Amino acid sequence: MKIVLDVFGGDNAPEEILKGAKAALEVEQGFELVLCGRKDVIEKYVAENEVDMSRIEICDAEEVITNDDVPTEAIRTKRNSSINVAMDYLNSDPDAKGFVSAGSTGAVLTAAVLLLKRIRGINRPALSPVLPTVTDKNVLLIDCGANVEPKASNLVQFAQMGSAFAKCVFGVSEPKVALLSNGTEDKKGNTLNKEAFPLIKESGVNFIGNMEAREILSGDADVVVADGFSGNIALKACEGTALAMFSLIKEGIYAGGLRAKIGYLLLKPVFKGVKKKMDYNDNGGAVLLGLEKIVVKSHGSSKAKAICNSILQAKQMIDSGVVDKIREELNFGK
Repeated sequence: MKIVLDVFGGDNAPEEILKGAKAALEVEQGFELVLCGRKDVIEKYVAENEVDMSRIEICDAEEVITNDDVPTEAIRTKRNSSINVAMDYLNSDPDAKGFVSAGSTGAVLTAAVLLLKRIRGINRPALSPVLPTVTDKNVLLIDCGANVEPKASNLVQFAQMGSAFAKCVFGVSEPKVALLSNGTEDKKGNTLNKEAFPLIKESGVNFIGNMEAREILSGDADVVVADGFSGNIALKACEGTALAMFSLIKEGIYAGGLRAKIGYLLLKPVFKGVKKKMDYNDNGGAVLLGLEKIVVKSHGSSKAKAICNSILQAKQMIDSGVVDKIREELNFGK
């Protein structure tokens, strides 16, 4: 099994990406890495850091797609970019099963949708991050940005793909699927939600109805379905709230004097546990579901730890057979 890595995508490329690649190879066996980017830079890092070359292949790519580039134009004109070279490799080598990048989200999504094959019958792939909850399980948010204006039929497929993912990756036999809305009543929501609600209910998934954004991290659902616009706002709101809470706690400790500092020391293990659970570095990236190959989009500010976990996340999804499970769930043949 090969996993292709965009070495020059992200705010901290290439050094942190290469550090993450090295860490992933040291943590787990059973896969090889294809490193896409400037060959001279990659070879220099590999030589200086004693990386095991027996599990590495390097694909030279002189160009880089940045966040300042227009995604569709960059994919068309920068044919020798690390993202394009990686996608070409995925298409040409049957042993290449997955791709990881912390690069431009728009470019990664555009390249994946245009250059990779969709699972037969899937109309639109969906970007799907795995989020922690207040319980001991995770929740899949699908979609969080790939489809800003989907149709109701797309949301039905998101529900089915999400259910298949939860069965494979979370190990849940009957995943609970909810629809993100502005209220829990059956008739709540905009026109899209009202049209999608009965269709999801009749789709065969374990549909538990509408869910408000404040309940996403409650653990009550295994999958939360959304259009890309609402899902992206909900995701950013969750991230921002977590950062704000930690900032307020830190300010309170510093302003509270000796008593607050003693309280912090007593509760330090608890704070560490909460921070670890909410830290995206520990949770990998968002998977683009609906394609024949696994595509994991890491956070743009990812450092080595997050890249390592994204690579291991891609391997886990490949090993779980989630692509075949989605095919089975939607009753589509190869």
